Amino acid sequence: MAYVSFWNNMAKRLPSLKGAASTEYYFECERWLFEQFFPTLKGRLLLKTDLWNEAKGTEILRWSAEQGVYPYGVDIAFNVVREATRVLGPDSPGCVVADVRALPFPAESFDLVYSMGTIEHFPDYEVAIWEIFRVLKPQGTAIIGVPNKLDPFLRPILVSLLNWLGVYPYGWEKSFTPGALGQLLQLAGFCVTAQTGILFMPGWLRIVDLLCQTRFPYLAKWSSWLVRPFARLYQRVPWIRRHGYLIACAVHKPSKTGIG
Repeated sequence: MAYVSFWNNMAKRLPSLKGAASTEYYFECERWLFEQFFPTLKGRLLLKTDLWNEAKGTEILRWSAEQGVYPYGVDIAFNVVREATRVLGPDSPGCVVADVRALPFPAESFDLVYSMGTIEHFPDYEVAIWEIFRVLKPQGTAIIGVPNKLDPFLRPILVSLLNWLGVYPYGWEKSFTPGALGQLLQLAGFCVTAQTGILFMPGWLRIVDLLCQTRFPYLAKWSSWLVRPFARLYQRVPWIRRHGYLIACAVHKPSKTGIG
């Protein structure tokens, strides 16, 4: 499958993005989401729908394991799973090669599901949403995030341009308005409890910061200075979070789902 080959090759080609100022900002955003919408982690079963950030970025699943959660993760690419497993070490017994559109778990398996920047990479994203709904326990909570079509810094246009030029490293990507994402989640059966976002910053700045970190490290301190004001704004001005380049919905699954 071309999609699987693409991500396996990306895992080989792309260096670690850890240590970049924008990756640290990303982690702080993710940690805020967990603390806000997953306030009780200890002893709960958590599924993450891809392992890219464990292999290359924020390692939020490792952090959640340190808080006492039982972490599970899937990724469609073997190379990503292998790298994530090496990073997570003893915290990775539940990391497996699998497609979020066909999760290898029984219905109502998880207390929590975290899906950030996963479902937008294939056209049948509705199937992934249904699968997340299926494996979540009644009264369980999920955080589902996708690119923001209304990003004030016009990141979707930048992504389209980079894709047209053949230089965007993450392949095909769909963006959503907050309203469209909320409607999709409600149609799947979820109750949307909150809507917010992460990474309020220009998409080009994230790209520049990662390039500096991986290819021009002597320039990384300069790019980090550009990133820091956006991180401070995110922390100090709550309304700005809704305008991040990733939107995020917190949802829960009602007690009566009709699943046999």
